[in-house]
Amino acid sequence: MSQQLFEDDVRFLQRFLKSAGFNPGIIDGIWGSKTDRAEDEFINKSQEIATAYGTFHQRSERNIMTLHPKAQEAARKFLKRLGDEGINARIISGTRTYAEQDELYAKGRTKPGLKVCNAKGGQSNHNFSIAWDIGIFDAQGAYLPESPLYEKAAKVALVDDLEWGGNWQSFKDRPHYQLITGLPIEEVRARFERGESYI
Repeated sequence: MSQQLFEDDVRFLQRFLKSAGFNPGIIDGIWGSKTDRAEDEFINKSQEIATAYGTFHQRSERNIMTLHPKAQEAARKFLKRLGDEGINARIISGTRTYAEQDELYAKGRTKPGLKVCNAKGGQSNHNFSIAWDIGIFDAQGAYLPESPLYEKAAKVALVDDLEWGGNWQSFKDRPHYQLITGLPIEEVRARFERGESYI
């Protein structure tokens, strides 16, 4: 095993692997040889994608590694388009387990004025490995939480298979991008939990 993804939630990992086409056996929350082998196959596939589409900043790489292979390809093409336009963007968030999503949601409810996220665990495409958030950085590597470059990034990198959170009406999320599935989030969740494909 090269590394263990989602090590605190084996059931989540098994769902993630199976829905992406890597068979961990029964989704039972128990780490076994099939889960180990499926994770290795996923890691090998991820390395093939990185070789084909290029590698980026270490933080981006850590987060891209948590995405579904189709989302990994999209994310790498996305970062390449931004880089070609001189936008120094990094992927600062990728897949989150339900527990991680709930923790983030709670943080946004307990700290007045803090706009973190608007979705509980199981209600965000981050939970299904098809969404990522970017940060934009200046030439010296300083993070820019607010910048017109977020709008420029969307104009440069938004393609037919991507949705941008900056276009949402009720909760604008300018750093957020996700693959379009054509399915309601409830159906995506149901398929994910059964280990079935949804993209």
